[in-house]
Amino acid sequence: MTTTNPRKPSSPAARPEHRPPLVTRPLLLRFVSVIGASASFYLLLSVVPLYAKDSGAGGNGAGATTGALMLATVAGEFGAPRFIARFGHRLTLGAGLLLLGAPALALTAFSGIGWITVVCLLRGAGFALTVVAGGALTASLIPAERRGEGLAVVGIVSGVPSLVGLPLGVWLASEVGYAPVGVAAGVCALAAILSIPGLPEREVMAGPRIGILDGVRNPALFRPAALFAVTALAAGIVVTFLPLAVPSASAGLVAAALFVQPAGAAVARWVAGRQGDRTGSSRLVLPGLALSAAGMLVTAYTHSAVAVVAGVAVFGIGFGVTQNATLALMYARVPASGYGTVSALWNIAYDAGMGVGAVGFGLLVQQIGYPWGFVCTGALIVLALGPAWRDRPTGPDRNAQTPAT
Repeated sequence: MTTTNPRKPSSPAARPEHRPPLVTRPLLLRFVSVIGASASFYLLLSVVPLYAKDSGAGGNGAGATTGALMLATVAGEFGAPRFIARFGHRLTLGAGLLLLGAPALALTAFSGIGWITVVCLLRGAGFALTVVAGGALTASLIPAERRGEGLAVVGIVSGVPSLVGLPLGVWLASEVGYAPVGVAAGVCALAAILSIPGLPEREVMAGPRIGILDGVRNPALFRPAALFAVTALAAGIVVTFLPLAVPSASAGLVAAALFVQPAGAAVARWVAGRQGDRTGSSRLVLPGLALSAAGMLVTAYTHSAVAVVAGVAVFGIGFGVTQNATLALMYARVPASGYGTVSALWNIAYDAGMGVGAVGFGLLVQQIGYPWGFVCTGALIVLALGPAWRDRPTGPDRNAQTPAT
């Protein structure tokens, strides 16, 4: 006669699911460069246009500096995978932090618009290298079973410096001047270089090389990147034009709306990460897009405070879900050697989408006004539901790693 120990599971199905640790020493070291790069970038993001304007460049010159920064960022993201293939992820990340930090130290060495533009171009290229190489390293440090949750945690870690850095940089510039802010931004990036030797390299280099053109040609990677770009386009519209779209007496309303949008996105990204690890991230893209579209359509009621705040909050939730789901899905579809290409494609979708949204919406609203502009933006996201529906899983989906071809 045999007996069963009630404290010991009698079958594999009864054993508790093993969950590997999420936060490890290498990931904590990676957080150092995440925070350093993000803090350096956002401390000067709003300060440089002010410095250009005060240096005599005027409003057009101030806008040109941000344009140069984003142009160099997108161009750098296209070239980063090739740089990674030749020099490796750690060296690329270090080079990015150097390009991001060193020019910031010299920002106020000269005051001409030409010099400021050069600083922006160098920093944009550096930021591109940090997000692409750093993103690939990050993905290699997160267990595949907890990829969605891990990417959400990293997104929150990188988001805190942006929330703090933007207002802090402007405040410091008004209190102590532009030079100290430039030095602070430079030190944040350069000090983070010290953390790079502790990061691994071999794991993320293993496997066949996947170039940026391979990723563009592969629907399994290009489709989720394009779907995310549509929501990034809407995000660029919200942060750029919401202050102009609501009545001028509603400054407090704008501040509240611009707070709930990133806050909702951060919470939704974490929830989507945990849910995606359980049921598959591809199942979340469609509801994320649907929420984003609904939020934009509600925001079109720009004369209603409740509608604006509620609409932007719903959009933020949808944006956060789409943000996490598309990135986790793309990483799941390539071997480790393709992480750099995934990081590049996703970040290009993010930056280019926000830029195109801001420019295109500005031209559109001159003809139809802000409310109908938001309606058209929501309708554009609705059109993206078709490709998302075709890309949905038809069977079990656990984000199994399937190499791209």
